Amino acid sequence: MLQPIRLLPWEGFIAVWTAILLAALAFLTGPRLLAVGIIFAAMELAGGNIELLLAAAIVVGFRYPSAWAFVLLTKVTPGVGLLWFAVRREWRALGIALGTTAAVVAISAVVAPDAWLRWPGVLAGIAGRGGTWAAVPVPLLVRLPVAVAIIVWGARTDRRWTVVVGGMLALPALWYGGFSMLLAVLPLVAVRTPADLVELIGTARDRLARVRRAGASRAGG
Repeated sequence: MLQPIRLLPWEGFIAVWTAILLAALAFLTGPRLLAVGIIFAAMELAGGNIELLLAAAIVVGFRYPSAWAFVLLTKVTPGVGLLWFAVRREWRALGIALGTTAAVVAISAVVAPDAWLRWPGVLAGIAGRGGTWAAVPVPLLVRLPVAVAIIVWGARTDRRWTVVVGGMLALPALWYGGFSMLLAVLPLVAVRTPADLVELIGTARDRLARVRRAGASRAGG
């Protein structure tokens, strides 16, 4: 995917890549919340990783399941989000996602077989990295079951945003910049303006307060 812009000088590459990330960010937030999105995703934009593109692919993937090929062929483990289709028995969508991925693998294996031979080692190296100041010190083996549970619950209760949360938790290494994936929740719950965002935060705060009161009531009873 990066091969064409790798031919550019370093400054040109950075400029084009940053523009791509900003385009993905604008897609997720819409124009009215773009400034908020830039602040929230500042670490991701500075790091130049692909989490914003993953988030955009997940959103697009609900309508065009072939977009999941990007997720499966880059970070891989956030592909656990495909459980959404399996739990809901949306077999056609699941088949398109997996079929597109298989087709890309087959074609690229013919074009660049050496790259595929190196790929498992690259993935193992990423997943096996120790914690640093820039990453959440919780291993994938702990986060992955939580991600699965969230996605399955979301699929059964028709909450698309859970796929984004689960996909983020399933990242091979959860860098703090990876939290920018949560911006994909905005289009999935129809938040496109500051007023929508304030209402969403208020609703979430009220629900959290009710959960706390219920927990305190059960503990006291």
